[in-house]
Amino acid sequence: MCGFLIASAIVVPSAPAAARALQIVALGDSLTAGLGLPAGQSFVDLLQKALRAKGYDVAIENAGVSGDTAADGLARLDWAIPDGADAAIVELGANDMLRGLDPDATEKALGEILARLQARHIPTLLAGMRAAPNLGEEYQKRFDAIYPALAEKYAVILYPFFLDGIAADAKLNQKDGMHPTEAGVEVIVERMLPSVEALIAKVKR
Repeated sequence: MCGFLIASAIVVPSAPAAARALQIVALGDSLTAGLGLPAGQSFVDLLQKALRAKGYDVAIENAGVSGDTAADGLARLDWAIPDGADAAIVELGANDMLRGLDPDATEKALGEILARLQARHIPTLLAGMRAAPNLGEEYQKRFDAIYPALAEKYAVILYPFFLDGIAADAKLNQKDGMHPTEAGVEVIVERMLPSVEALIAKVKR
């Protein structure tokens, strides 16, 4: 009589893969890059920290380059915001204004950025800027109109003024009067947080 040994395979279910963190890219200038601030204290760093404290699993890439104009941001858009990005924050235009560039050129460059992101189905938050009063009433009127017009045209979330709450406040700006201190960045993040949460809500995963 022959005996047969039957080996049964035990299948152990594998653990589910960890969900990927939401990838947000902040495309901007020195205000995004964190010029003059200690490491880990930039707008991007503190925004990511604030979102994680509220339970959001996010990773924000700092694609800020000091001195960039809107046209500079457009020139590096495709590699600065790579495939796989879930959402974008666009903060550009301050250097255009400081250099007195034609608002039409700024609007055209920003519009092209938003159009390309729209074509790639990347939800976007547009952070606005306002012209300094010393540039004259006509320039101020034309420049300030750029951001609400583009937000309406491309159906993106608008945060009207990136420096809201800190502009012209010596206590919240560095000695140059243009870049926020760590305390200034905290004010920016606190005020912008609801708009960024609205951006996250638009992400389809």
